[in-house]
Parts: sequence; C-alpha cells; structure tokens
Amino acid sequence: LGMIIRSFTDLELQMNSIERVKYYIDVEQEKPFELPSSDPPAHWPRNAAVEFVDVCARYRPALPLVVDGLTFSVHSGEKVGVVGRTGAGKSSMMLLLFRILELDSGRIEIDGIDIATLGLRRLRSAIAMLPQDPTLFAGSVRSNLDPFSDATDAEVWEALHRAQMDEAVRALPAGLDSEVGEGGGSFSVGQRQLLCLARAVLRDSRLLVMDECTASVDVATDGKIQAMIREVFADCTIFAIAHRLATIIDYDHILVLEQGTIAESGHPADLLRDPDGQLSALVDQSGPSMAAHLRSVAADAEAGRGDQIGGKIPGSPSFGRR
Repeated sequence: LGMIIRSFTDLELQMNSIERVKYYIDVEQEKPFELPSSDPPAHWPRNAAVEFVDVCARYRPALPLVVDGLTFSVHSGEKVGVVGRTGAGKSSMMLLLFRILELDSGRIEIDGIDIATLGLRRLRSAIAMLPQDPTLFAGSVRSNLDPFSDATDAEVWEALHRAQMDEAVRALPAGLDSEVGEGGGSFSVGQRQLLCLARAVLRDSRLLVMDECTASVDVATDGKIQAMIREVFADCTIFAIAHRLATIIDYDHILVLEQGTIAESGHPADLLRDPDGQLSALVDQSGPSMAAHLRSVAADAEAGRGDQIGGKIPGSPSFGRR
C-alpha cells in the first residue's frame, strides 16, 4: 500500500509538467510580429496624429468591456492628460496603442494608418514609452538604452546628456559598459527613471506614452523629470496617465475616463469652471491649498495658449463619445 501511494504521488507530480506544457501550447498567440507587405513609410509617424474611432475592447471574451466606444482625435504635438479613478480604463487605453490588448471593434489610426494592419515590431518600435516602474535589466548601461545596437556611442551619450544622466554614467568605472544590477539596483529610483527617459529619447519617436512614470519618485524628482519631458519632447504628441494632477494640469487637453467611456474632456481651465465636474472633484480632493495652486496653473496655461480663431484653437484635439 505504501508503494502504491508513493507511485501515485510521483505520477501526479510528474503530470504537473505535462499540464503546464499543455497550458502554454494553448495560450493565444499575438498577431504577426513582422508584416513587410504592410509596413508604413520609413519615418512614420511623422506627425503622430492619433484617432480613436468607436474603440471597444475587453480582456477576455466572457468579461465586460474595459473600453467602451472611445472616439476622439489628437493632432500633432498635442499633450493629452488621461485621468480617472481606478478601473476607469486609463491603462487599458494605452495597452490598445501597443496592441498588447486587441480591439473588439472600432479602429485606432496613427497618421491615418490603421495600426491593426501593421506588424507588431513596426508599431511598437514607433512609440516611446515611460512606464510607471522604471525597468532595467541585468547587462551594461548601453544594452539597457539600446538593446538592438541600432545607435552609435555618440547618439547614446547625447541621449544621456539630454536626460541629465551623462555625468552619472561617466563616473562609473566602465562608462557605457558598466554593469547594471538586476532590476537596476546600481541606481536610485530617480536615476532609473532618467535612464528610461534616455531610452525614450534614443528611440526618437514622435509619439510618447507615459503611464504614471513618476509615481514611484518624490515630488522634487517628479518636478525635475516633468521639466525635462516638457523640454525634450516639446514637439511630440504625448499621452500621459497621471495620479498627480500637477503633472498634467497645464496640458492642452484633459481626458477624464469613467468605466471605459469619456466622462468629460477639454482644456483643464475649461473643465475646472464646472464646479460639479469630475476634474473639479479630483482637484478639490487634493486639499484647499493644492487645489488653488492647480487652478492657478490651469488658468495661466489657458492664458498662454496659441492664437485663437473664432474661439477655437487651431489644431486642438476633438473628443467625443458613443
């Protein structure tokens, strides 16, 4: 009896391996990585104008929609802040841009090209990303900034200079060849985020996506990184998810999401004029002094907006909902 029980136990343990192999065999595969026949022009996206048309998506067939009928367009060089409560669909919207999450219906166009027709490599290499948690891998500084060895040393140093990390890297024993510890342990959290910024600069993309990229750093470092982003990516189209409203309150447009739909949108100063609006509620929750500061910054940003024709700003994004 003891031998039989031991045999059944060993068999069950060994079948776990088969169970896991079968699970990974049945995992749904991503769409084609390369589609040479549908590659866009070499310098795409040149303008980085983005349009969502009745976009719906869910994580699995049986689950409810996490993005439900998003329709909006953003012109070249616009800075759009995306806010909303937990579960509103902010990060899901960004996953759709990279096609990590595929659409149920609708379409997303960048410079007039439907991204569903592109290979994943061409699409993802055209968009720069600043993640919430700065991600570095075991290897050299250079391999972290330029994993495919597409850039010269001079270009890498220029990217580090623009991110204000060149002096810190030059101080390392082997410079660009210095080893980065597992998870970036050789650097502070702020330095890791600056290296991620240098990586985005080196990609030289006209479209930048930021997913709460300064959530893990202190307010002073946050201000420094945000100032550099405004300088380095001044001509780029930016989508920024933010919990710290101070980082996006002077953007061209704020998009407030609720349950995967657009609750309200517009220039922050316009939205803050509505005391019952959702952005006003979020601002008021930050405390009286901070709320007053945010409203002042939004008003100053509105005063500094470009030439207006008939009350409309040329090239401003238009938003809608289904």
